Amino acid sequence: MVPHLITALTGPINELEQRILDATPVIERWFRLEWMEHTPPIYCSVDIRNAGFKLAPVDTNLYPDGWHNLSPEMLPLAVQAAQAAIEKICPEARNLLVVPENGKPSSFYLASLQRLQEIFRMAGLNVRFGSIDPALKRSAVVPLPDGETLTLEPAQRQRFRLGLKNFDPCTILLNNDLAAGAPGILEELHEQYLLPPLQAGWSVRRKSRHFQSYEEVSKRFGKLIGIDPWLINPLFATCGEIDIHEPQGGECLRTNVDALLTKVRRKYKEYGIGEKPFVVVKADQGTHGMGIMTVRDVKDLDQLGRKPPRDGLSAAAVPRGEVIIQEGVLAHERIHDAVAEPVVYMIDRYVVGGFYRVHAERGEDENLSAPGARFVPLAFAGGGQLPKPGVRAGASAPNRFYMYGVIGRLALVAASYELEATDPELQAIA
Repeated sequence: MVPHLITALTGPINELEQRILDATPVIERWFRLEWMEHTPPIYCSVDIRNAGFKLAPVDTNLYPDGWHNLSPEMLPLAVQAAQAAIEKICPEARNLLVVPENGKPSSFYLASLQRLQEIFRMAGLNVRFGSIDPALKRSAVVPLPDGETLTLEPAQRQRFRLGLKNFDPCTILLNNDLAAGAPGILEELHEQYLLPPLQAGWSVRRKSRHFQSYEEVSKRFGKLIGIDPWLINPLFATCGEIDIHEPQGGECLRTNVDALLTKVRRKYKEYGIGEKPFVVVKADQGTHGMGIMTVRDVKDLDQLGRKPPRDGLSAAAVPRGEVIIQEGVLAHERIHDAVAEPVVYMIDRYVVGGFYRVHAERGEDENLSAPGARFVPLAFAGGGQLPKPGVRAGASAPNRFYMYGVIGRLALVAASYELEATDPELQAIA
């Protein structure tokens, strides 16, 4: 069922939607050709913001959880995509080992693992969970919210293979973002497929590298369908590692925030947009939505570290380490008066569903990935995923969902570029 949705579809976004609908055959052919040259990640989720005048991805997760938030009607699509992925990677596969996050799992994360197990089991695989958490010494049966149970077992390494007792998988599916680095137990698994590859982990990966790849993709796509790439691309800058208590660190942040806000103001003026531009400062590595700071004016940075802080900005809000400064994209979609942003899920090269992340206590220029968020499944199923030819842009919700799928897949293409650029084997050849 399509959720009750109010969207400010005005100006350029209407034209963008129309261009995408009119160019569907060209777009689908372009994606086909991309996948002939590049390998998509095994799975991916993309956070998208719809400002009414701009539609852009703001985050791309290569170890997605939240699978339980997808509509149950989406399962057949997800299963087909999983089958296609496995046939391509390891056609003779019988067993799949899923490596979950370390630490004590939340009930939400366990529900996500359960749904992931369900998808790949229906795709024809025996699925078990092998933990690489040193704290897990023996198998643990954990209860699930629906009364079922899930078994976590300590993964075992034998020479160049990873498995469990009496369980030898062809493929290992990582659902662990490796933020602390790749442990030795996962290195040099030359006899098995490890998906996503180790360089997708946050110890190697950087958001700035992803959005650099996405910028390249958006320019090519913009040229393909005749649009300004800015309409689908969030501008960004990087500062490297900063310490706002050091003059050099604070100055680097100020300079880049000021330059980016100036660029965004210029684009707003070009399109006659009356909204106030803002930028988002966040860690260049994955932080699960934590440590994100919204800056609307470079003067706001002057009071960082002051006591008491003004307007809720404080030094504690600044992400530590390397940061990315990203153009903020407003979330103009609403579900029952609460701000909403679509999240698109993909397995291999296929869109398999998504949901709206909704937060009643956050504004349209704030991060919605925060405590208090709830999730409403997107109507990607059946006709909801397919555009209706000849229907005026903005008049059909399914058309918008097709558009979300296009943006999600553009981020997926960018992720494939990104993983190729950091592949140690390809770097060795180069």
